[in-house]
Amino acid sequence: MIAVVGLGANLGDRHATIVAAVTRLRAIPRVARLEVSPLYETEPVGGPEQPPFLNAAARLELPYVIAPAPFVAVLLAIEASLGRTRAVRFGPRTIDLDLLWTDQRPSDDPAATVPHPRLHERAFALAPLVDLVPDARDPHGVRYAEILERLGLAGIRRLDA
Repeated sequence: MIAVVGLGANLGDRHATIVAAVTRLRAIPRVARLEVSPLYETEPVGGPEQPPFLNAAARLELPYVIAPAPFVAVLLAIEASLGRTRAVRFGPRTIDLDLLWTDQRPSDDPAATVPHPRLHERAFALAPLVDLVPDARDPHGVRYAEILERLGLAGIRRLDA
């Protein structure tokens, strides 16, 4: 199974928090391989006024299939371990981990919709996903790279090492 997790942080030491989240993702039992996209600095979308985000994505390869809801529960536990609180919807956060896409069948479970229900609207999530899985497609067979091209990269700056 291949799963792509979006990572975002806009409070505290954003870079260190993303590194810590990646370390915890690596600790998921039997992760065969984990690859991380470049970092992007992005303007917040929606919600109250807040600082810019650092965004990235992690591509995890697992030698087994895990249902989306238990996988999202693992992501929520990682967020909590890194100090995430949910005081304001779409507000600033120490870390945000979203299950963006998998190579499995789509899921319409309200607790764990896959692909992420707003993925096709969010260039800040699509850019790192496309870096890791250039041929990823939405449930209708449209390549996310094409969707990203239509959205453009306004407000998104790739941070090269």
